[in-house]
Amino acid sequence: MSKSSSRNPMELVDRYLQAVRFWLPKSRNQDDLIAELGEDLRSQIEEKENELGRPLDQGEVGEILKRCGSPMVVGSRLGPSRSLIGPVLYPTYLFVLKMVLFWIMVPVFIFILGPINVANSSDWGTAIASTIGQLWSGLFISAGIITLVFAIVERTQAVTSAACKWDPDKLPPLEKPERKTSLAHTASELIFNVFGFVWLLLVPHHLWMLLGPAASFLKPAPMWHSFYVPVLLLAVWAIARLAIIVAKPQWNWFPLASQLLQSVLTLVLLKFVFNTLHAHGNAFPFLTLADSVTESAKYVKILAIVNVSIMISLACTWFGVGIGTAVQTWQLLKLVRRQVTGGSVAVSSHVL
Repeated sequence: MSKSSSRNPMELVDRYLQAVRFWLPKSRNQDDLIAELGEDLRSQIEEKENELGRPLDQGEVGEILKRCGSPMVVGSRLGPSRSLIGPVLYPTYLFVLKMVLFWIMVPVFIFILGPINVANSSDWGTAIASTIGQLWSGLFISAGIITLVFAIVERTQAVTSAACKWDPDKLPPLEKPERKTSLAHTASELIFNVFGFVWLLLVPHHLWMLLGPAASFLKPAPMWHSFYVPVLLLAVWAIARLAIIVAKPQWNWFPLASQLLQSVLTLVLLKFVFNTLHAHGNAFPFLTLADSVTESAKYVKILAIVNVSIMISLACTWFGVGIGTAVQTWQLLKLVRRQVTGGSVAVSSHVL
């Protein structure tokens, strides 16, 4: 929360409505509630201006907003009534509950504890079932603790007094409208992907393009022959999806859906790489010494460092792509829900 440098009094109203929207439950009539509240506030401001015979300054507009109530309280009033958790605390309770359960607990179990259980168990089915059971228990216990804490706070008077001390000047600044990826940006990304694909085609014949000076004593291990074609196909898909985005910019669902598919394919490819590593058990799985190089302690040490570095890079890639996949899935579901909701409202308006 930071003070805005703008001195436009009406912008304070827009910032207030934005804050109230944050605390409103997601529903089809959210826009109608915000529009109705905004109209009421502007009518109060207009009435006060007619009374004084001059425009209100930011402080006077802030006083009207103060009388209306803090955004959290107003958002809770506009939402449905609750029993265990009252209307003042319920939006905060719901926000904390979603954050802890879906943005902390689930990723931790899927991307950290789950792989650990699978790695320590010879039976994948048992490991997955155990992870799901632990996740369910963790979610249930966490939800119970959060609910208990908020129920206790609900029965104290501290929340009401804190809600009355809010400052309209400390409302968060207006969010900038979400900008779609520009055509020039997508086209540039497409060009770089084409160059990357050409680079992949040339690497087998010119190892210096991959290893640099180390190509004089290192070469790729045989395992890469099994994954070279899948990597090429993944690069082709990246080029194809960018070309489709450039050709069909009106498909606003395609960038997210295609990026999600690319992330899933990347995870599948990395999974096969890790399975191959586990099956072979080679000390130097990624790179080996070139045939023309005599094995020495110096070269073996360099080879070990490079192989460990590649292993760490692949593990970090797996973790990063896994998180990206979860975020992209959530964004795609939000987009689908928004379009379905918008389509339903449009159809209802047309029928009426």
